[in-house]
Amino acid sequence: MDVERSSLCNCVVNFLLEENYLLTAFELLHELLDDGRDSHAIRLKEFFSDPAHFPPDQISRFNSLRVADPQSLLEEKEALEEKFAICDYELRLAQEDIAKLKLELKRKTELSLNESYSSSSDIIKQGSELQQKKSDTAISDLGHLKDNERRDLNCAVKEYLLLAGYRLTTMTFYEEVTDQNLDVWQGTPACVPDALRRYYYQYLSSSTEAAEEKIKMLRENEDLRKVKERLILEKDSLVRNKDLADGQIAAFTKSMEATQRDLRDRENQVQVLKQLLEQQRWELNECRAEITSLKMHIEGSHSGKNILAGDTDSFHSQALEKYKDEIKSLQLEIESLKAKEVVAVHSLDPNDSLREQAVIEIHVDKGMQAQPVEVSSEVGELNDAHSIVPQSTGSDSSKDQEDSQPVLMINSNYNGTTSDGNGGLKQNGEMPAINNGSLSKSDELKEESVTNKMGSETIQILADALPRIVPFVLINHREELLPLIMCAIERHPDSRTRDSLTFTLFNLIKRPDEQQRQIIMDACVSLAKNVGEMRTETELLPQCWEQINHMYEERRLLVAQSCGQLAEYVRPEIRDSLILSIIQQLVEDSATIIREAAAHNLALLLRLFPNQDKYFKVEELMFQLSCDPSGAVVETTLKELVPAIIKWGNKLDHVLRVLLSHMLGSSQRCPPLSGVEGSIESHLRVLGERERWNIDVLLRMLLVMLPFLLEKTVETCPFSAVPEPKGALFSSSMLQKLAEGQVEWPAFEWLHVDCFPDLIKLLCLLPQKEDNLRNRTTKFLLAASEQFGEAYLTHIMLPIFMVAVGDDADLTYLSSSSHSKIKGLRPRTAVAERLAIMCVLPTMLAGVLGAPSKREQLTEYLRRLLVKGAITENQAKHEAEIFYAIRFLCSFDEHHTMIFNILWEMVVSSNTEMKVNAANLLKVIVPYIDARVTSTHVLPALVTLGSDQNLNVKYASIEAFGSVAQHFKNDMIVDKIRVQMDAFLDDGSHEATIAVVRALGVAVPHSTEKLREYILHTLTNSLCTSLDISTIDVDI
Repeated sequence: MDVERSSLCNCVVNFLLEENYLLTAFELLHELLDDGRDSHAIRLKEFFSDPAHFPPDQISRFNSLRVADPQSLLEEKEALEEKFAICDYELRLAQEDIAKLKLELKRKTELSLNESYSSSSDIIKQGSELQQKKSDTAISDLGHLKDNERRDLNCAVKEYLLLAGYRLTTMTFYEEVTDQNLDVWQGTPACVPDALRRYYYQYLSSSTEAAEEKIKMLRENEDLRKVKERLILEKDSLVRNKDLADGQIAAFTKSMEATQRDLRDRENQVQVLKQLLEQQRWELNECRAEITSLKMHIEGSHSGKNILAGDTDSFHSQALEKYKDEIKSLQLEIESLKAKEVVAVHSLDPNDSLREQAVIEIHVDKGMQAQPVEVSSEVGELNDAHSIVPQSTGSDSSKDQEDSQPVLMINSNYNGTTSDGNGGLKQNGEMPAINNGSLSKSDELKEESVTNKMGSETIQILADALPRIVPFVLINHREELLPLIMCAIERHPDSRTRDSLTFTLFNLIKRPDEQQRQIIMDACVSLAKNVGEMRTETELLPQCWEQINHMYEERRLLVAQSCGQLAEYVRPEIRDSLILSIIQQLVEDSATIIREAAAHNLALLLRLFPNQDKYFKVEELMFQLSCDPSGAVVETTLKELVPAIIKWGNKLDHVLRVLLSHMLGSSQRCPPLSGVEGSIESHLRVLGERERWNIDVLLRMLLVMLPFLLEKTVETCPFSAVPEPKGALFSSSMLQKLAEGQVEWPAFEWLHVDCFPDLIKLLCLLPQKEDNLRNRTTKFLLAASEQFGEAYLTHIMLPIFMVAVGDDADLTYLSSSSHSKIKGLRPRTAVAERLAIMCVLPTMLAGVLGAPSKREQLTEYLRRLLVKGAITENQAKHEAEIFYAIRFLCSFDEHHTMIFNILWEMVVSSNTEMKVNAANLLKVIVPYIDARVTSTHVLPALVTLGSDQNLNVKYASIEAFGSVAQHFKNDMIVDKIRVQMDAFLDDGSHEATIAVVRALGVAVPHSTEKLREYILHTLTNSLCTSLDISTIDVDI
């Protein structure tokens, strides 16, 4: 695929430029340009055209250097090779002389050696004798070489020379070996062992140098043997070290396992201590409740201060003693509990100790230390009450009587009160009656602790039961389990259980529909909000990755949706790495709905990327999805992904350049319509279905990017103010200032300097049948003229296309730097002129002059082509191409009235050639109009032409009637055709009859039953008439 080749080439270019392989990159630039892959060379062009990297003065200095031509280099190479051969020959002679001198010197020094070197001399003598014996052995003793051995050696030498690249030496060797055919050889190493072995033995036995070499080889073998032994010893030591390291690793592993076990034990101990802390806290709350009840009792006793002192002194003294004892026991128990809690807190995890200790100290300091003071004060108040009671007067007797009943009840309670071992109060074995308000706080604390404990147990029970419950719930009701699953995933402490529940969440429904997928996705988003980024990355995203290759596309679609909706709840670096990789794999999916979802979610993902490091990768995915064979994927890409990438990347100019390059590349890679060089068909391309689809989609993408181009053009305007009203953004005065070259405006000039010329090149490659692509180009041109305004259409667009079709145009509103490129669009040859009229003229008529503001100019231009041009020789040569352009213009209904007005002028003209052209033009445009237009405009014109006295005009109208009969089955139209054909036949002209038969014969396969009967009747009558004429001729 083009996108994949482009991605690989981009990787290579990035590597070459980053590693500073500039020569390789420069060579790659030329290779890409030679192959026509301009889109792949965009970045290389920008790099090598940057004056910061390559200063102009340095380049000019390099250009001034002399460059050797290939012929001189070849001559120098041959001279050097010849010189090298001579030097090699002289070197061999010198080596032979040196060897002879060494031999003579050795013989002379053997006589003068002293006794200290006797042993070595004996060894040398023995070696010399051995060599002498071997040299004395004649070659004949080894036997003559066989023919196959000689051939094997010759072929081996030949192969070596060829592999080494010595081709001239190989040719010489061929010439010297005349008695053997060196081309016939098996070419395996087994062919030459015997011959090589024989020559090797002969070499060892015939030279002193060989003996020295053998001794040297023996010494080297001895050294190698010692090295081998040393290496073996080193290997053994390494093996021992490896075993020792393995033992240490095993010991470390065991110690690590022991440490992990110890860690788990400590964690369990921490959990136990936490539970103990909770239990101590609960007991502390119980003590607080008991102290509160004690205070209430003291307050109740205080209310009995009006009771007679003589009756109650003994009772109060006993009660006070009991209360003091109970208060002291409670204080001791509270201190012991406080000491236990502090010890438990210190034994917990260091991170939790400070927080727990702070909580305990707050509760103990504020609750425990204050209580004894309050109780003691209450006891003091009670003693004061005893002293006040005897002094009460008779005026309080009524009040004392009213209070006597509750006081007696309290006294009776006191009489039956005993103290248990824990400091609690009992009344006949039961707890004393306590006020409901005093117990509310204690009950709430108890309920809270019990609720927490029950909550953890409930989560555990829920996590264990859900995987067994889900399969037995109806599919349409399983989404009702989502709150339970989410609660269990969020609150369960075990990660493995959470992974299992998350798997159940993603696989809740085997093949979820759109509504069910959205429900599951909403649950996942809510869960991601609650659990945070880390758990979303470690628990939810792995489930996405596991489902990416699922056999059901509904599940893969769920993965695609999760990429766009969960990306907000993960870290930024995960979005452009893992999630982008998931999207990239989904783009390659075989299901259309998956690729569509991937395009949609990629558009949602872009705004969350932390940077633009992955821009080129995303742009590549955009072009891949844009050229997708599915229309749904293309629509989603054009509507959502393309605008998102332009807004995110802010690289509109780069996207537009790559888009135009892809368009031209898709058409240029197609084969030509004809292989005859120089013909017009050799310039046109045969588009395949894939290429036609790609070009159509890219033209649609270009139309989508036009508003963004206009926005960027307005933002980068170099002038102080831009008019606001739509349609007047670019005035004539502004265009004139820009043409003077005072300022630069790249965003504005791209459209007419790069885009329009490339579109014209594309149009010149399309054959006549590619009306859909021309129609798409026309829509783009109309949109450009509408958005950029009337002045831009008149002074920029129209002159460019007028030059492209070969007409003269005013280029004063275009910058001088672009004149050469615009003038290069003018056709220079007859073939180019015909190609321009056939390919560019239809688009200019419909897309440039077809704008609402140019209708009058379009009418005048067509009148010049059809009416005034009918008498010119140049227009007559391109009559067929002009008719094709008018036919394409007829595909737009708004131009029908104007075209038929001009045609009627041609019909009523006195020029015969113009009438024939009118008939031919009507024949061409009939397939592109409806029955109403045919009845009201075409048939009256043809009837008028059919009644003309000129036979050429009449016969031309007959052919046009046949085209009408071929394309319409309306009864009224058929009746009019029959009447006119009868009129032609009534003339009795043989040529007219033949013309009628030919015209109606073409319409037979597409006509109605009524018209076919008429055609058969006409043929029968014509045949009978011809037979009667032939009979009369025979009789005569």
